[in-house]
Amino acid sequence: MKFTSTALFALLLASASLYSCSPNPYASTNRAHKKQLKAYTKQLRTVPAINPKESTLPLGEHWVGTTNFSMRKANYVVIHHTAQNSTEHTLKTFTMPKTQVSAHYVIGRDGKVYHMLNDNLRAWHGGNSRWGNNTDLNSSSIGIELDNNGAEPFAEAQINSLLEVLAMLKEKHNIPAENFIGHSDIAPVRKVDPNETFPWKRLAEHGFGLWYDEGVVEQYLQPAAPITVLDSTGTAPVLVLQPLDSVSTIPPHFNPKEALRIIGYDTRDMPAAIRAFKLHFVQEEVNMELTEKDKIILYNLYQKYL
Repeated sequence: MKFTSTALFALLLASASLYSCSPNPYASTNRAHKKQLKAYTKQLRTVPAINPKESTLPLGEHWVGTTNFSMRKANYVVIHHTAQNSTEHTLKTFTMPKTQVSAHYVIGRDGKVYHMLNDNLRAWHGGNSRWGNNTDLNSSSIGIELDNNGAEPFAEAQINSLLEVLAMLKEKHNIPAENFIGHSDIAPVRKVDPNETFPWKRLAEHGFGLWYDEGVVEQYLQPAAPITVLDSTGTAPVLVLQPLDSVSTIPPHFNPKEALRIIGYDTRDMPAAIRAFKLHFVQEEVNMELTEKDKIILYNLYQKYL
């Protein structure tokens, strides 16, 4: 069933009203939320947008509204940790106008999910960020905040709820697997969330994000097997190392900066980009230098993102 933009907002308002039947400590901010929705609904219903009496444009004789349009479509999911000490603290932060920050979803340590904003609306969670050529992630992404102080492991109940939310979002918005990313990925100079204990590999196993082929990486890191051959005279045995499998080697022309850029990282600050990459895909010795193992992981992922 298709809805007009007005009908969608009306449905959103009706859904929000369901939560007002019981005492709610956020009743006043919920009223402010609905007031803003009504204001946006009014703007959408105002046509034409240009007042002929105030414009010098040579307008047509009639206003003609297209029948081909839709609501905003999210194409990314950005995962954060709150860097605060409780879900209540975060909910308060996101309901105070002066903070100017928000997210679509907040998930507590206990697994409780707070859907704070309709997916079709723009939350303020990404800030100054970049992924590939996209410099306005707020306009094309859904933000999910996990209640976590930034230095602790993520609770099992929380991750289970997150996986359910991600499954729903992937199906509902047809979000590609590679577009499930972290705040540190899109803002490597400023952010380090979610922290290095976040289970990115587990998410990738469920189809939310990409991961490298661990078998290929381990194969490359294994020392070459020694074999015995005859020398040039054909008489004396000589011990040599067997060449590595070609699928596991890095070509000499491989450029880590280019690989990070292809994946999506902003490489204008290369050390910050390396740290963000390691925070997501390596999660050990997270620093600003690439080890040989890190380069193998990067090359393997680079091939996936091409």
